[in-house]
Amino acid sequence: MATGWEMLSATGVRAIRCAVEASRFDVLTLTDGHPEALRVLERNVARYPDRGLRVDGRDARSGLPPPAVDWVDLDPYGTPVPFLPAAFEALAPGGLLGVAATDMPVLAGASPSACERRYGSRPVRGRLGPEGGLRILLAYLERSARARGRTIRPLVAYVGDHHVRAYVRVDPRTEATPEPPIAVLEPDRWDGPWLGAGGPFGPLWVGPLFDAGFVFGLRPPATAAEPRRIGLFLDRLRAESGADVPFYFEPNEICGRQGLPTPEAPDAFVNRLRALGHAAARTHARPEGFRTSAPRSVVDALARGVARSDQSQKDRVRA
Repeated sequence: MATGWEMLSATGVRAIRCAVEASRFDVLTLTDGHPEALRVLERNVARYPDRGLRVDGRDARSGLPPPAVDWVDLDPYGTPVPFLPAAFEALAPGGLLGVAATDMPVLAGASPSACERRYGSRPVRGRLGPEGGLRILLAYLERSARARGRTIRPLVAYVGDHHVRAYVRVDPRTEATPEPPIAVLEPDRWDGPWLGAGGPFGPLWVGPLFDAGFVFGLRPPATAAEPRRIGLFLDRLRAESGADVPFYFEPNEICGRQGLPTPEAPDAFVNRLRALGHAAARTHARPEGFRTSAPRSVVDALARGVARSDQSQKDRVRA
């Protein structure tokens, strides 16, 4: 018997689509505390009487009565922090928690003091800020889970246009549970993509964003409005799961930082790094970005070598 809870349903469109298109829920509870939204929600749910949909007008922060459910989805306007205690309490062991955050100015570094107050973390600013925000959110989820004797495992976590979202499995913590991959990054000691000034940054989740088996099993729904776009996005995630390391490089940033001429395309960097034996893939988080297991020193040396080769070729042409 599959059960779920959408904590902030509004008109219920998203949860109703899940119930109708996935056909996996025996009971799916939809809550919203706003009286006007609740009236619309009740009318919408009444159109699908055989889908196990239940409407509850409670404030989601007050929790959901037992029994615990298999899936909880939390998609607030702003930060999910006030709703997370109720989300964790409602979730059964081994359940799936979906969390979105839209307070990107806070998570992505424009308001560092607010991020430290809200998430207990110092954010990364600039081009890597959105992914830094995703990793701040995951670190916060892990710390919240740990306080309740649990641990998280991301199945898929990604950066959207104006939000970040993570789907994590929440399991009981045991003596065999490894320490979570959470760290504070010191820019001077960090040999991944350049994080900029103003560190240290974190605590951040520095473990995987993807469970490869889960991601490779995803397919665009038959009723998708834009199946090609969704398919391309999933293709990018599948490739990215093979180079699932924190943060990404961009050719423009690499060359600008070193004073090099016009850079190669991202795919050229990926191919060269793979030829050297490093994992590398384009990233969903930035159109021109790529991830790699190679340290920054290798990526920078590769860019310099390509620049010297291009310059030599130009000299030969002029001669």
